Amino acid sequence: MRHETFPSIRRAFRAFAAGLLGFSLLAVSAHAEPKKEFNIAWTIYVGWMPWPYAADSGIVKKWADKYGITINVTQINDYVESINQYTAGKFDGVTMTNMDALTIPAAGGVDTTAVIIGDFSNGNDGIVSKVAKTPADLKGQTINLVELSVSHYLLARALETAGLAEKDVTVVNTSDADMVAAFKSPETTTVVTWNPLLAEVKAEPGTASVFDSAQVPGEIIDALMVNSTVLADNPDFGKALAGIWYETMTLVTDPGDKGKEARAAMGALSGTDLAGYDEQLAATKLFATPAEAVSFTEGQELIKTMDLVRTFSFDHGLLGEGAADKDVVGIAFPNGDVLGSKDNVKLRFDASFMKMAADGAL
Repeated sequence: MRHETFPSIRRAFRAFAAGLLGFSLLAVSAHAEPKKEFNIAWTIYVGWMPWPYAADSGIVKKWADKYGITINVTQINDYVESINQYTAGKFDGVTMTNMDALTIPAAGGVDTTAVIIGDFSNGNDGIVSKVAKTPADLKGQTINLVELSVSHYLLARALETAGLAEKDVTVVNTSDADMVAAFKSPETTTVVTWNPLLAEVKAEPGTASVFDSAQVPGEIIDALMVNSTVLADNPDFGKALAGIWYETMTLVTDPGDKGKEARAAMGALSGTDLAGYDEQLAATKLFATPAEAVSFTEGQELIKTMDLVRTFSFDHGLLGEGAADKDVVGIAFPNGDVLGSKDNVKLRFDASFMKMAADGAL
């Protein structure tokens, strides 16, 4: 697989201050005007490839036409830049993780809704070492990863299982573009990364898989996030997105020729082939049906996960320099529960459009 085709930083934070550049200029209106044309952005990752495929195959147009709207699906080459552009108001929606949604747009004041919960990493992110075999063996090790990313979060979770903390290891910030080359050098013993890079470092002789995201299922979530005000004022936008996603999911999960053709196209769009794409899918827990996604989004485990995520984010200064505690940003869930400030809810998990799809009501 050709990892060089992937964005320079996939699912990573960068410095929070840089992410906030220009955010103060954006004020989300409580009463935005209804509109007919919408823009969503995506970056390359196994769980997000259905969006460009749906655009190329006519599925996006089919559902947009049904509701009398236009939906433009645009690739951005850099993941964090796609989120920055969304936060600055250039896009109505963007593909991103639960953690990034909290620490960039939500913490920056942009009310954001997870409208489609597509999957969670179930082995796509992992820790690989030449010297350690278990999380306990990581004590005293120097570990290369993309700092303040989901890789950093995964390391923290792994250390917890062994009764260790980050002070027990040394973290070296390493770009994902340099990760494989770094691991091949004698001085690098342990890395935390994601697929397809993860598959490459695991293939190196004399390595062990120490910990991966399958051991913290449901915590690294991949979603389509949209501007909450835009969604509230334009519910047909949400309906069309749900229709697009679940029609495409029927192809992603089809074991026959149509499914293989669709997955091969998604693989090609992401710089790999059918076999490579299927390998990445195997380490991804797809919510193939809307009922599965609704169940996950309405479940109590999601609330527990987001509490872990906001704790990590606050502890690492990702909720802003002025954040007094992890409650600064409110996170709302379908059952009405809110983590953090009820007066500053900026991240919402909404199952309503996925439920419409489950009920055949689109």
